This record gives sequence, structure tokens and C-alpha cells, in this order.
Amino acid sequence: MSVAKVIEVSASSKTSVEDAVRTGLKKVATTVKGIQGAWVNEIKAHTDANGEISEWRVNMRVTFLVE
Repeated sequence: MSVAKVIEVSASSKTSVEDAVRTGLKKVATTVKGIQGAWVNEIKAHTDANGEISEWRVNMRVTFLVE
């Protein structure tokens, strides 16, 4: 039998949504072991005054096993 826990994480990247997710997961992995996956539940494009995307932001739920 296994038990999993879910935490909510926000991360950002200047290059892409995928990079924001990877950055967030890497940071979480420094303190959380047994990560099983992530569910991205919100994506936001932050823009400058000209409407150009300056940063991608994601909110995600990260699932990991409880030891």
C-alpha cells in the first residue's frame, strides 16, 4: 500500500511554459523525494506594455509518495 501527498507550486520562466514546469519540479525535488508527477492547472503569460510575453507562469499540483 502507498500513500501520496499533493502540494501546490507556482513557477515561472522567461522562455516557455515547459521550462516553467521543469524549473518548478527541479526546485521541489531539492527537498521532496518520490515525486510521481505534476498537474498544471493554470498557465499565465505576463506581458510588457507592448503586449509581448515577458514571462510564463504556471501553477501546478505536484504529487509525491509519503514514506
